[in-house]
Amino acid sequence: MEGPVCLIENTSAGELQVNQEALVILNSIRQPVVVVSIVGMYRTGKSYLMNRLAGKTTGFSLGSTVQSETKGIWMWCVPHPSRDDQTLVLLDTEGLGDVRKGDEKNDTWIFALAILLSSTLVYNSMRTIDHQALRSLHYVTELTNHIKVKSSMLGEVETTSDYAQFFPSFVWTVRDFTLDLQFDGTSITADEYLEKSLKIQSGNSPQMAYSNDISGCIQNFFLTRKCFVLNRPVSQSKLKVLDQLCNTDLDPGFVQQVTDFCSYIFNHSKEKTITGGAVVTGSMLGNLAVTYVDAIRSGTVPCLENGMAALSQMKNSAAVEESFALYKRLLGERVVLNPRTGAIGEEELSAIHDVCLQEALQLFKANSFKDEDERYQKDLIERIKEVYDGKCSENAELSRCLSLLQQLSGKLNHGSYLRPGGYVAYRLQLDSIVQLYRATPGKGVQADQVLDAFLKDQQENKRVIRMTEKVLAQRENLLREDRVLAERHRYQAEAEAAQRATRKMEQRLEELRACGVQMDQ
Repeated sequence: MEGPVCLIENTSAGELQVNQEALVILNSIRQPVVVVSIVGMYRTGKSYLMNRLAGKTTGFSLGSTVQSETKGIWMWCVPHPSRDDQTLVLLDTEGLGDVRKGDEKNDTWIFALAILLSSTLVYNSMRTIDHQALRSLHYVTELTNHIKVKSSMLGEVETTSDYAQFFPSFVWTVRDFTLDLQFDGTSITADEYLEKSLKIQSGNSPQMAYSNDISGCIQNFFLTRKCFVLNRPVSQSKLKVLDQLCNTDLDPGFVQQVTDFCSYIFNHSKEKTITGGAVVTGSMLGNLAVTYVDAIRSGTVPCLENGMAALSQMKNSAAVEESFALYKRLLGERVVLNPRTGAIGEEELSAIHDVCLQEALQLFKANSFKDEDERYQKDLIERIKEVYDGKCSENAELSRCLSLLQQLSGKLNHGSYLRPGGYVAYRLQLDSIVQLYRATPGKGVQADQVLDAFLKDQQENKRVIRMTEKVLAQRENLLREDRVLAERHRYQAEAEAAQRATRKMEQRLEELRACGVQMDQ
């Protein structure tokens, strides 16, 4: 992605909806995803940190006024800088507490979705962790009202531990921090500062009870916690152009702190998982977003168990279709029922089926996801069985049709038709075979194909018989002409011989007369 796109947007009607462009991007990501989301009050510099995680200075809009820039939840997918087999998905959320919105419910849902979708949740605040900063995180006290772990608890109450095992790790970043990290004169780490700030305080005031409630929720819901304090990066006048400045223009301490923050996120943020420890891919993350947003739009509470069920349905249905298509393709390639060459043996067909089935099941198991009771696998096997049974029926029908034609065509002694008038006799016999074949019941759907192949095979025999008949007819005509010509030659020779005898006799008479012999009149 060249830059971020909106993942979950606010409609004009005040509802949340998932952006289709973002879904297309997520569906193309087959790798496991590490999902880092950031939440916090508006105008606290959340987008700047997300841009740095993306390895950029620009991308998520920073803005330079009191108006909140980010609306809804924006997404930026980038290659993970240290894990080749994972994708880093950054989610920048709409700033909480924008007085121009006046919609507390929207803030609550944005916060809940950030938790549901991420593997690491970054909370960004300003200057110090105090009662005011804690009160800005009051959304955590309402999480059990807006997120459910199981679709049905059968009257049981969900505990914080039920939530903690599915919630993301928690990172608190404190911006423009100017205090010394010391406590009772001793230097402490930022993590120790966070834990001391979350410690339950004594006191009976409503304000103290409220802060303690928030602190308790953070400790109970987010078992893995981390804190970073960041100096002010530049002077107040340059904050407006922060995205245009190089590291050399920034406070060196701030640069190192941001570098440490990014390094921690890259090295310690785990891939997104769901119930049972199943790793989430980009396409699965998109389906989770749709499932949770649809629940919010319908007026129900997003449920982690329902999200897993939706993923299971999506992944397993797709695995069934892909594996079923593979089986049909393999069986079609390896079992060719040729109406000319005949059927194949039942054992051979069964052996080919077994190999194709195993390859299809292997693909299904590689792509399936939590197929409880092997329900989807059983559906796949049932669909494969229907195809195999159909192929067996086609094979049997083909065998019956070929046997019938072989029986009927046994009378076709092609050599007996190589004579004058043989073509007509051959055609009469062939037409009789076709009529008998068509009149025989129970041939099945392969009947016409087998007959067509048989008649095509007879074309050459038909041509030879017809050509032979023509050649024989031509030869008979030639013989007849030869006999007529020979007879004519015989008559002509006899006539010529008679003429010669007559002339010879006349010549002899003339000779006798010349000698004075009187010839009787």
